[in-house]
Amino acid sequence: MSLPAKLAYYANRVLDALSHAQADNLANWQGEQRQLLERTLALSDFIGESMQHDETLLPWLQDNLASDHRQKAYRKCLKTRLDNQLAENGLMRELRRFRRQEMVWLAWHDFNNTIALEDSLSHLSTLAEAIIMEAYGWLYCYCCKEWGTPLDINGNAQPMLILGMGKLGGGELNFSSDIDLIFTYPENGRTSDVRRSISNVQFFTRLGQRLIKALSQQTFDGFCYRVDMRLRPFGNSGPLVMSFAALKDYYQEQGRDWERYALIKARVMGNEQFHCYQSLYQMLRSFVFRRYIDFSVIQALRRMKEMIRSEVKRRGLTNNIKLGPGGIREVEFIVQSCQLIRGGRDPMLRQRGLFQTLHALRTLNLLPEQNLDTLEASYRYLRRVENILQAIGDKQTQTLPDNSIDQLRLAIVMDETSWTNLNKNIHTYMLDVHQVFDDIIGNNEETESQKNNAIYSKVWNAAQDTELVKKILQDMSTKHPVEKANALLNFKEELAKRTLGPRGRKVFNRLMPEVLSHILRREDGFAVLERVLKLLVNIATRTTYLELFDEHRSTITQLVKLCSASPMVADQLAALPILLDELLNLQHLYNPTPLEQYHNELFEFLARIPEEDMEQQMEITRQYKQIQLLRIAAADIAEILPVMKVSDHLTYLSEAIIEAVVNQAWYQMTEKYGQPLHLAERDGRGFAVIGYGKLGGIELGYNSDLDVIFLHDCPNDVCTDGLKKIDGHQFYLRLAQRIVHLFSTHTTSGVLYKIDTRLRPSGVSGKLATTLESFQDYQNNEAWTWEHQALVRARMIYGDVALGKGFANVRKQVLTQARDRDSLRQEVANMRMKMHNHLSSKKKKKFHIKHDLYGITDIEFLTQYLVLANSRDEPELTRWSDNVRILEDMAQVGFIDTAQMLNLRDAYVTMRNEIHRLNLLDESIEIAENSFLAERNVVRVAWETWIE
Repeated sequence: MSLPAKLAYYANRVLDALSHAQADNLANWQGEQRQLLERTLALSDFIGESMQHDETLLPWLQDNLASDHRQKAYRKCLKTRLDNQLAENGLMRELRRFRRQEMVWLAWHDFNNTIALEDSLSHLSTLAEAIIMEAYGWLYCYCCKEWGTPLDINGNAQPMLILGMGKLGGGELNFSSDIDLIFTYPENGRTSDVRRSISNVQFFTRLGQRLIKALSQQTFDGFCYRVDMRLRPFGNSGPLVMSFAALKDYYQEQGRDWERYALIKARVMGNEQFHCYQSLYQMLRSFVFRRYIDFSVIQALRRMKEMIRSEVKRRGLTNNIKLGPGGIREVEFIVQSCQLIRGGRDPMLRQRGLFQTLHALRTLNLLPEQNLDTLEASYRYLRRVENILQAIGDKQTQTLPDNSIDQLRLAIVMDETSWTNLNKNIHTYMLDVHQVFDDIIGNNEETESQKNNAIYSKVWNAAQDTELVKKILQDMSTKHPVEKANALLNFKEELAKRTLGPRGRKVFNRLMPEVLSHILRREDGFAVLERVLKLLVNIATRTTYLELFDEHRSTITQLVKLCSASPMVADQLAALPILLDELLNLQHLYNPTPLEQYHNELFEFLARIPEEDMEQQMEITRQYKQIQLLRIAAADIAEILPVMKVSDHLTYLSEAIIEAVVNQAWYQMTEKYGQPLHLAERDGRGFAVIGYGKLGGIELGYNSDLDVIFLHDCPNDVCTDGLKKIDGHQFYLRLAQRIVHLFSTHTTSGVLYKIDTRLRPSGVSGKLATTLESFQDYQNNEAWTWEHQALVRARMIYGDVALGKGFANVRKQVLTQARDRDSLRQEVANMRMKMHNHLSSKKKKKFHIKHDLYGITDIEFLTQYLVLANSRDEPELTRWSDNVRILEDMAQVGFIDTAQMLNLRDAYVTMRNEIHRLNLLDESIEIAENSFLAERNVVRVAWETWIE
């Protein structure tokens, strides 16, 4: 393990000094251990100076080199040493000696590559926290003896909470870092000493001053940490310590963007303080992480980066691996911008550590995999260089050395053959990071692509002069110039009524010419303009959403595309701006969730919210539904999904949501009552949701209600096992009521689904939840023929396997009953005519696709009749609940010929497709009376053949 001669000189110089002053200590280092000592002394001046300063270090290091995970014992070891100290001088001496000893251990392992980067950063952070908290604990007791214990109004002792900021808070402190702290305390009050009582704020201010002195004052033994308090409210001009209430007022009224950025990593020091911190944490979280996506942070981060760049230039900093282009700070900016933008919506992004946040970004697929690989690899490399650079002399520096000795030291530790190669690698990593930074954050300078076309800027600026705008639009040869001019005038007048603020007005003035450039020349420009302006009015005071469009101009293209294709989607986006986030990711937007993944995806979506937070669970479930509806509609608009697949997606989505709502209701019920005792010796919940109609038939449309009934298998005389016991049947009744309530409650994101339970036994007068036996008895003895027709399209959506089999058996038994064909035919025809008279179009020269003669309903009635009439002979006809497969089975067993089946199936799918299309266009399904004549003729022939 030979060293270059010029490095060996530095090692020999320290060894000579040690051999004179600590001959016995040095003599114990032999063989390979001695070689490692020489190598390490050659690489680190800090280690050599420390060993010369403290004669106990050399033998201590030899005894402890092999110990790992030292961080677990930091506080215990330090407390033992401090317990014997009676004065502040002794406190400061022991703090510094303890730090020096542990930092030498860490530096040794860093220089010899025997500790992973994450472990090294974690040790450094835990060491700093231990020193801070043990110094605080000693000083707190010391100050209490002098002035009494600080108390709240109820006489409870008050602690001072210390928030670690920056890399300390994130658990990623570097070797010679400052520590950024904020001091706070729960409540105002006074200390307990009657004679020398002072206010809590005075007590904690004095305590804070002494803590800073204990950590940062230079003594014979050096210092522990430079303490930076400038991140506190009002910076250096603000009070040293503030109460929770004062902090809350400050951040709510005066908090700035850079403070949000800083508070991402805020962490209370000491596990023992965690319970006091919770109320403060909730307030800080709402300040840092906005409820909705927040693209305003990008511009704020650009400004911060520009300030840093100017400072680097002013101070003449070159080759700075932290602040330079592509440096450590740019990686942090990228990651933390994602946190600030989306952390309000996704708790996974509320991590303090950068590595954990990168993992969350990867899991959530928020950045391209290649970018994440680049950021992680570069960050690891640069942080390791930074740590070694600082450990050479225990100096806070991020500037690459300009002297050949330290350059050689860095190259050796980083396992590079020369400084030239190391320098090249560093700058390659930084170049890669800067490219990602520019792609995501960009810079403050306006690019050519961002400059708005002058003609559209002129239209926007002149919007209140309708004659001028009309003339400009006429010169552009656009359609409906008068209507467009009036729409823009109305829009500007509406904006004048809103409190936009200077930031909002500035964004609007940048954004609107770009929006108009996408719309005004379109054939359908007026209709699209109205839809887009309606959305923009709704988000006018939410500058965050405007900045989304401003920062991501491609989203304007997607917005116009969707709004032009579907007023329904336009209204959905206007009502729920949170959905605008979906326009950013085209891969998700036009590729709906695979059918089999809806359940797991929603489960993971809800897993981030505590079960007991029912309000948030309800809101998140609704948001999930709206996001998925948007994706399905987008894929439908782009013709990626055929009509049958659209219905499949809408149905599978509803099934996942039903399961989630049942879980939420079950949690609420069992928390209050426990669960019915008959479930103690079995799996499952003894409960089922049966879907009817389009839900049962896997044929949901965009605006479909959910037709359901609720079944259970609870025996009589069973009660629940909770503290508050109720009858088992009553439990399931209340469970069903709770489910309906959770679906029907109107939250910020609207109603989940309209639920229709009228198909239950005895309709609205019947029990909301009934046993399977009662259901079977009703179907066999009381149900009308139309109820058996409805049963054709019924299937279990949620429930136990045993209950599912039981329902399937009951359904099959009912549908395969012997029936008189003539009576059945007459009853089906009568019910169809009754529905027609009640629901069909009353408008002249209009055809209601669903309810008029020979429309969708006639095909449904026809398939139901065929099942009821023929299942006695062919029980397999009951296996499906959807019309298409029922028709296919009918042809397969020979009850209808294949040609007729294909014609009916095509007519059904064609008319359903038109209903989907009209729903997207938010138009009535009452259309011109001469529509679908060929399809209606197919239905008429089949109806006359089988029913009339």
